Amino acid sequence: MDASTLIPAQADLPALKSAADRCTACELHGPATQTVFGSGNPTAKVLLVGEQPGDVEDQRGVPFVGPAGKLLQRAVGEAGFGQGAVYVTNAVKHFRFELRGKRRIHQTPQPEHIHACNPWVAAEIAAVKPQIVVCLGATAVKALLGSKYRVTKDRGSLMPYAGPGAEPSMQALITIHPSAILRMPDDARDQGYADLVADLAVVAKAVA
Repeated sequence: MDASTLIPAQADLPALKSAADRCTACELHGPATQTVFGSGNPTAKVLLVGEQPGDVEDQRGVPFVGPAGKLLQRAVGEAGFGQGAVYVTNAVKHFRFELRGKRRIHQTPQPEHIHACNPWVAAEIAAVKPQIVVCLGATAVKALLGSKYRVTKDRGSLMPYAGPGAEPSMQALITIHPSAILRMPDDARDQGYADLVADLAVVAKAVA
């Protein structure tokens, strides 16, 4: 099952968000606090897609507001984007976690979760009509570009985008998810962050 039957026809972002709030296309809606839909500039030239909401995002209902989100916001600014220049969302709209005591530990979404949520991402891309879709990390790459691409070998270069919600002129770029930088050893983190900024700068220059 996927969310395709839940998508309102010719819907704008507020209508899509309202519909997504009631999504039960996969089992993740049960333990999660709420659907976490995308946010940002509704006419952005750049749309960034991450993996899934984390614990903070699940509680607040907004994507990229936890530690990884703050790092991404800083990188977006340093890459040359103006305030409010982008739209951000996730490939999966509900937080997948394992409960350990009182802690909710992140679990990577499975292919069935990506498949179930794909219509939402397609609808967001179709509504925003960005020039460039940025895939942040492996889950977003799988969801939007397929299994033949890898973050490590394909990052940092613009390519044609033919994934969900695509229009003929759209492009895509692959880069690392900011949460992966936070998991790096201390001596590698600065370089990991610099590489993320460099990848995003390619996008900023292309849409300038």
